Amino acid sequence: MSLYIDLLIVGNDLALDQSRQPLLVDDRASIAQDIAHMIRESGLLVTLVAERDRFRQRDCLQQIELLLEADERLVPGTARIIEQDTGVYLVTAKTVDFGEFEVVL
Repeated sequence: MSLYIDLLIVGNDLALDQSRQPLLVDDRASIAQDIAHMIRESGLLVTLVAERDRFRQRDCLQQIELLLEADERLVPGTARIIEQDTGVYLVTAKTVDFGEFEVVL
């Protein structure tokens, strides 16, 4: 039995199966999806990408990490944000019950 169940969102839209029913995600995938949406909805990602000053970028990254640390499903101190390419960030963290996950933003 799953602890967390959510509708799968792909490309900012519901993912549907062949019979046009919504697909579900659970546990680690659900948490990862929630984290990605939380970061996007905070507006900090837009600020981070738009910011040119490295000190302000680092401040924005710290704000995002603090936002992640507030999620009770994550192990405190495990959230990391790594810039993979210009404007592309890899978010990693460890969940309390389901191990590590990665999200690319």
